[in-house]
Amino acid sequence: MELPPPRHLLDWQYLDDHIWNACLNRTLEHYRQGKNAYSHVARNRSLGLLFFNPSLRTRTSMELAAIQLGAHATTLVAGQGTWQIEWRDGVVMDGPEAEHIREAIGVLSQYYDALGVRVFASQTDYAQDRDDVLLHKIAQIATVPVINLESAFYHPCQALADAATIVDHLGGNLQGRRFVLSWAYHPRPLPMAVPNSALLMAARLGMEVVVTHPPGFELDEAVMERARCDATRQGGRVIVVHNQAEAFEGAEIVYAKAWASRLLYTHPEEEAKLRQQYRSWRVTPALMARTRQAAFMHCLPVRRNVVVDDAVLDSPQAIHLKEAAFRLYAQKAILEYVWHLPPFDR
Repeated sequence: MELPPPRHLLDWQYLDDHIWNACLNRTLEHYRQGKNAYSHVARNRSLGLLFFNPSLRTRTSMELAAIQLGAHATTLVAGQGTWQIEWRDGVVMDGPEAEHIREAIGVLSQYYDALGVRVFASQTDYAQDRDDVLLHKIAQIATVPVINLESAFYHPCQALADAATIVDHLGGNLQGRRFVLSWAYHPRPLPMAVPNSALLMAARLGMEVVVTHPPGFELDEAVMERARCDATRQGGRVIVVHNQAEAFEGAEIVYAKAWASRLLYTHPEEEAKLRQQYRSWRVTPALMARTRQAAFMHCLPVRRNVVVDDAVLDSPQAIHLKEAAFRLYAQKAILEYVWHLPPFDR
């Protein structure tokens, strides 16, 4: 008898609204149960976590989520205590990479009941990053569910936690309520995964999504079009405003995030010069005063007084720590979904 394909979570856009809504509601249920709610629903299950990039919240929340559901979790950091991994097919492996991704994922699929993988953007090959080639390659190789712990272009774990944070803070009816995704300066060129996911998340909630950034820092047009379609379907809209002060007017949620210009892929030196011109793009008390007592959100880690002022982060309007707390509850819902556990066992 042929087994059904594994339930991957590569990004929410590949899953129907009823799955998204069920995972969102389940995240809120876990939040109401509290951070010390343990069960045995995933007893005798195992989760392998493979990180090609640094992590604090994703790693710890996913490990703890598995434990609280009764499962066992193992974390591996690629290249630190593991062999260096080759991604390319058809190459003569006579360099430092001793193991191919096909064997690495093939073996881990034999040991674990699900795999969580974090692999950031190359920031050198835009087509590869846009299509999440590395993540999808892992999903093709794996014979168990693969959970995207942040890829080149998306961060579904963060998106679910963010959505639950907003619903809890503002209430259930979010249609037309103003969500501002604000670009911010950063000394390093950062990937687009979090802003892409924040944009799509807010659009799927039916909010009025305002994306504000300097010229030259446009998000991918296909992602923008997907967000526009999702927002329209849910009774919201997506607009772009290049004036940060104007964008903040009437906002109820402000989400700050740095990301690199697409110039990084073709002219990295020009990208650095362009980014340097907009050091003043940070979230300040003056900007927050233009909002409707908006809550401030950030995925973390955040550079204080670079991305956002201390006075904002330390104010009652900042809910970034609550947002981080929701990561645990979102991870539990995600594990229940990919493992067909109640209430996702139908």
